[in-house]
Amino acid sequence: MKEYRVGVVGATGMVGQRFVTLLAQHPWFHITALAASARSAGKTYEEAVGSRWAMPTPMPEAVKNMIVMDAQEVAAVASKVDFVFCAVDMKKDEIKALEEAYAKAECPVVSNNSANRFTPDVPMVVPEINAEHIEVIPAQRARLGTKRGFIAVKSNCSLQSYVPALHPLMKEFGVDKCLVCTYQAISGAGKTFETWPEMQDNCIPYIGGEEEKSEQEPLKLWGKVENGVIVPAKEPSITAQCLRVACSDGHMAAAFVSFKKKPSMEEIKERWASFSGPAQELNLPSAPKQFLHYFEEADRPQTKLDRNLEHGMAVSIGRLRPDTQYDYKFVCLSHNTLRGAAGGGVLLAELLAAKGYFD
Repeated sequence: MKEYRVGVVGATGMVGQRFVTLLAQHPWFHITALAASARSAGKTYEEAVGSRWAMPTPMPEAVKNMIVMDAQEVAAVASKVDFVFCAVDMKKDEIKALEEAYAKAECPVVSNNSANRFTPDVPMVVPEINAEHIEVIPAQRARLGTKRGFIAVKSNCSLQSYVPALHPLMKEFGVDKCLVCTYQAISGAGKTFETWPEMQDNCIPYIGGEEEKSEQEPLKLWGKVENGVIVPAKEPSITAQCLRVACSDGHMAAAFVSFKKKPSMEEIKERWASFSGPAQELNLPSAPKQFLHYFEEADRPQTKLDRNLEHGMAVSIGRLRPDTQYDYKFVCLSHNTLRGAAGGGVLLAELLAAKGYFD
């Protein structure tokens, strides 16, 4: 595989830091630019991050002395890279404008942000689920007037636990409706217990905008490319509640599901065990060998024990059983800053690279 020069825009924040750690040893992608806000520009990356380094591993030596660029200096950043990852913390309209500016500078953008998730010709991709949505990129390029530049995004981190569990059951059994309650780690808010002491011994029953994303984004993932846009699916019906809980990393979901054609528990487990997607077929570097892992133990998956399964890129499932109101209920877990955020972004970039979209 060809090697690519990459930039991280929003490099000093928690997701940006995660991108930096994942790219430090990547076989295809090599960091050649780090960008952040004007207050960080001109400093070394080590100086700009300072005491805010939140990763469990030390800052990679290769980036410590890199000079941070101003993310708004689009042409300067674009000149140093083949594409960028975007993980900025700004208002939605500002993010949308910034990402389009990079795309129009012929610099492809792989975004962790939500600003462009519902732009009709921007693919929002989980590589195992809807890799074919990248085929909308030529239509997006035509709209933007670009030859190389485009925007692709990953979905919200809260979806990454339960949507992969539903997906292998959709075609054959027809998921009719789903109720989901998510229990989301504090790193999803860019926080640690040191920076958010109020979260210790606490649970907050509200995360702004999260329930709407959890209910609506899956329908775009399950939609179809038609006439140069992605048309969202009309079903299943999803209702969600999202809670912030006192965990450092890992989003858990309790899902309740009804089907048009009710499968047996054995059929569900078999579909989970045998499921793979383009990420596995293409043997992408960040792809888990086994995407979905089912635990028979009654007390699994557990956030602390299972969030790092397959380098944090797999989804754990457990407690499948009949329900009195729905057909079945089960519990899922994914690592929110790996599979859910930066790792999912890197995997999407690997898919785009393998399909030639950066060439």
